Amino acid sequence: MRRVFFAMIVICSSIITASAQGTYTKIERMIPMRDGAKLFTAIYIPKDSSEKHPFLMMRTPYSCAPYGEDKYRRLPTSYAKENYIFVYQDVRGRYMSDGQFQEMTPAIDNKRSGKDVDESSDAFDTVDWLLKNVSNNNGNVGIYGISYPGFYASASLPDAHPAIKAVSPQAPVTDEFEGDDANHRGAFFLMDNFGFMNFFDHPRPQPWKQYPSVNDSLKITDVYSFYLNIGPIKNLDKLYFHGKSQIWNEYLAHSTKDAYWQARNIRPHLKNVKPAVLVVGGWFDAEDMFGALKTYEAIEKQSPKNDNHLIMGPWTHGAWARPEWSKFAGYSFGSNTSAYFQQKEVDFFNYYLKGKGTGNFPEATVFVTGSNEWKSFDQWPAKEAKAQTWSLLSDNKLSLTKKASTGYDEYVSDPANPVPYIDKKSDDRINEYMAADQRFAYDRKDVLHYESNVLENDLTLMGAVTANLSASISGTDADFIVKLIDVLPDGTQTQQLVRAEVLRGKFRNSFVTPEPFVPNKVTAVKLVLNDVAHTFLKGHKIMIQVQSSWFPLVDRNPQKFINIPDADAKDFQKATIRIYHDAKNPSSIEVMTLN
Repeated sequence: MRRVFFAMIVICSSIITASAQGTYTKIERMIPMRDGAKLFTAIYIPKDSSEKHPFLMMRTPYSCAPYGEDKYRRLPTSYAKENYIFVYQDVRGRYMSDGQFQEMTPAIDNKRSGKDVDESSDAFDTVDWLLKNVSNNNGNVGIYGISYPGFYASASLPDAHPAIKAVSPQAPVTDEFEGDDANHRGAFFLMDNFGFMNFFDHPRPQPWKQYPSVNDSLKITDVYSFYLNIGPIKNLDKLYFHGKSQIWNEYLAHSTKDAYWQARNIRPHLKNVKPAVLVVGGWFDAEDMFGALKTYEAIEKQSPKNDNHLIMGPWTHGAWARPEWSKFAGYSFGSNTSAYFQQKEVDFFNYYLKGKGTGNFPEATVFVTGSNEWKSFDQWPAKEAKAQTWSLLSDNKLSLTKKASTGYDEYVSDPANPVPYIDKKSDDRINEYMAADQRFAYDRKDVLHYESNVLENDLTLMGAVTANLSASISGTDADFIVKLIDVLPDGTQTQQLVRAEVLRGKFRNSFVTPEPFVPNKVTAVKLVLNDVAHTFLKGHKIMIQVQSSWFPLVDRNPQKFINIPDADAKDFQKATIRIYHDAKNPSSIEVMTLN
């Protein structure tokens, strides 16, 4: 739910003092782009003229309200003494700006005329105008944003204006088919997308200050029951959206990683990046953890000389912008991790935009859950980490050393009774699922579990986690969800989720070209989870769970090789899933450890 950020920036972010209106002058301008479109921009200029000030800009599809030069928005207290010129802009086609909005605007690398515009060119033209029309600026610009605004920060990097010296994409929406928001590894994130589009995607006949919901009468009290009773996913548009949500229909019309999704993946365009970059993400981010990690990775690979940095903390989506963040779900972090980050962010922009500080920033700074410590590395993944393979064995055993056993385990996955993503009733997605106790799933017959012996020493994972399953299914398609769990010695054996991810099975070899399974044939299924920085403490155990539904987080797979947005009720069928763990067909978990 990218709207989480919109609420957070208004309600939960650090707030400027009541004297702000006395220390800043606000102006609003329609800034012209090269194709003639004008973008609504609110500019907060410090009244202090004792020195020249840098710009710090956020471009957003969520409104730069409040509108009116006498109405002031909340600004970060962490910058209160720094006298930045704050700039907020409604992106093309949203709220009060001209133009046509596009979901994740495709980047145009080779622009042939002034009509070839994208978010890089809009950022460039905005910066150019600001430099020429806002007095007392020092010629340096920083850009930042969380979630969708994080995408606009990333999108400013290709062919960036020379005045853009530092950019911080934070939880940036990056690749919506492989890992962010819309889909994870090809599996459609049902609940998040439907709720978000109802809030976000009402048709806009002209610029306006407020978007209505697509369907004002939509009322959900229990997401599990609501989405199950809807039946096939195509019924949602028929019953609620009635063709009004363009992006929802685009999503369902593009159920493979075709040209639509490929054009909306910013990663291939992050080449020859010149501004310094600070990528930020959260280990409990349900939306864009993938985006943060993969944006950093793409810049490292394609712009190896770039001054590129990564910070990953124990945060949900954008929680580093909150005044305080010291615990989440069953985790307690021992310090205010958001305050820690906010100072790092100020130091970053102060150095590149004002020349303050030493600029001695670690390449990668990560918070290690479990042991509750910040660690710094010269690269990410950490070069100190060593590969280790764990094996799934018979009798529900997870071996950290033994390679294989015999036989297989099986379960029946029933789309009429999918595994819930959390054991709580709610009207919307609960962030806590990213760290929730998994005992509710452990007890189900359609969930397999594999558990290690009690650890004799601490074991720290630092980097990628990959599940290599030898599987067979009785049908022609199935989803695979793998969970990495820390079993606590707390008397109740709490199963604290560390990481989980889903793969839509037909995309096991290619996100572009799906393939059916041959019924009952043992098949290799590789699922790459997002990175981990976690210490399993001495006395704990490690558990792996495997299942084939995660509802209504992920839409139901009919377990039949079919274009799921076209599926009818009759297409949904039970499937028997087997996970093998013999010498010929092993199943394992690959991790990177510091031990």
